[in-house]
Amino acid sequence: MKILSLQYSFVHLIVFILFLSSCSSIYCQISRQEFFESHKELPDDPYIPVSRSMMERSPAYNITTRNYFTRQVNVDENGNNIVGDAANETSIAIDPLNPNRIVIGWRQFDTVNSNFRQAGNGFSLDGGLTWTFPGVLDPGVFRSDPVLDFDSEGNFYYNSLASGFDCDVYKITNGGNDWGLPVPARGGDKQWMRIDRTSGIGEGNNYSYWNAAFSNCNGAFTRSSDGSNTFEECILIDGDPVWGTLAVDSQGTLYITGTSNSGIVLIKSTSAKNPAENVSWESLTQVDLDGDLDVQVAVNPAGLMGQAWVDVDISNGPGKDNVYVAASVLRHSNNDPGDVMFAKSTDGGNTFESPIRINTDTGTNSYQWFGTMSVAPNGRIDIIWLDTRDATNGIDSVLYYSFSEDQGETWSVNEPISEPFDPSVGYPNQGKMGDYFDMVSTNDYAHLAWANTINGGQDVYYTRISPAGILNVTDFTTDSFQFISYPNPFTDETILQFKLETPEKVLIEVFDIRGRKLITLLNDEVVGNKRIIWDGRSTNGVKFTSGLYFITLNSETKSTSLKVLMN
Repeated sequence: MKILSLQYSFVHLIVFILFLSSCSSIYCQISRQEFFESHKELPDDPYIPVSRSMMERSPAYNITTRNYFTRQVNVDENGNNIVGDAANETSIAIDPLNPNRIVIGWRQFDTVNSNFRQAGNGFSLDGGLTWTFPGVLDPGVFRSDPVLDFDSEGNFYYNSLASGFDCDVYKITNGGNDWGLPVPARGGDKQWMRIDRTSGIGEGNNYSYWNAAFSNCNGAFTRSSDGSNTFEECILIDGDPVWGTLAVDSQGTLYITGTSNSGIVLIKSTSAKNPAENVSWESLTQVDLDGDLDVQVAVNPAGLMGQAWVDVDISNGPGKDNVYVAASVLRHSNNDPGDVMFAKSTDGGNTFESPIRINTDTGTNSYQWFGTMSVAPNGRIDIIWLDTRDATNGIDSVLYYSFSEDQGETWSVNEPISEPFDPSVGYPNQGKMGDYFDMVSTNDYAHLAWANTINGGQDVYYTRISPAGILNVTDFTTDSFQFISYPNPFTDETILQFKLETPEKVLIEVFDIRGRKLITLLNDEVVGNKRIIWDGRSTNGVKFTSGLYFITLNSETKSTSLKVLMN
């Protein structure tokens, strides 16, 4: 079966080469050799074991303002930056039942002296204010192109590309942060994944697509309808799109976007949601963004300028089931090297209105790259990008943000939300800062996972953005529970103390350094002062090993957490 799969892949590769010889899209702007060598993920450098404990440390970069805060994610157990490693290509998932529980994945390079990458992951239990990096998912194993998503029940999914263009999906289904064992998920290079979060027949379906030219099977798409336990045989996608994303509307209709031999396209399937039906493609629509995706540009010499994004309005408002497509593109009309362009469809992706430029800088020489879009449940559209409009060297970049609350008709003022940084700093023996960022929008905030070099190397960051400019970080930083642990560190037992002004149901749980839930200490209604003693044991009375543990307190209105050290 393995040999047969490789034969199919080779046949499709030949078809793809023939397509390259005659197309007029972005693929034809570079040589075939450059395309094949620069835009597929294969092991290059060997794995170099590195002891993180022996690496130099420096303060992590963190900043808080009125309408956003940024926190470094790839930090050590004390919250410090690890000097000499690198991290990029970020993806994020947020628990819809507990938005303070967030996970981020990335390409982890243990040393900048090698481009051998692994599956980095971090989690936060306090809304992104602090982060734990427990280590890579599969130490010493080549992994790349991380893509994370979540379902309506708060389960997390991590799609990871391994060597041979094999993809695996890891899952967290117990409310903790331990990813468990991977499940084979077909796949190929530059895969993307989306979970159906509707309440229809497709709820929980896992869809993914990738570049058919670099695939472990004869196709570019797969579906799982059994909780991501198994994945169906691969199929081809009409138009053969690449470097794009997926979205699911309120009716369970699946949309795929990417670039093709005719430019950026949108493919639609109404059958994908039904596990009893084979997936078929109802329509392929050309999306006019007055440009196309680009590669090997000055700001990211060995990578993409960004990928194409599709998302939908799932609100009950006037934009319900609108389809939106956005991307950083090389403009056709004025040859601007990089603008963030946006287009919308109000008829289920059958037609699109004229494109709108989101960045409002003057001139046609700067790069607006890594444009990333997400849509909140209430219909607000969020877009971020990196921007060189003020760069004196042509590449120094600043993170910008804009949003729309009227279905993309008008947009907020372009707002810079980072200091400038040089994206060429800290390359891990590979001349790029990855190929994409990722963002999830909730009704109140935009949650961004991204990479920058502000701290002197490529590092991963979480930024929470308040469109209304009323972030009220004190809501997250002020512990109204007065939750404390003493003694801490402890040997035999520690006392947990907190206070509630009004009666609320309270859940207190203990997690280990890898995010595995170990024990529930309290699940009851509480009011006033409360003290709990934990002796460092499981429910069966077994003493846990010495080390760092996280204790979370969740009430009906707020959440907080503690770090405790058991000797």
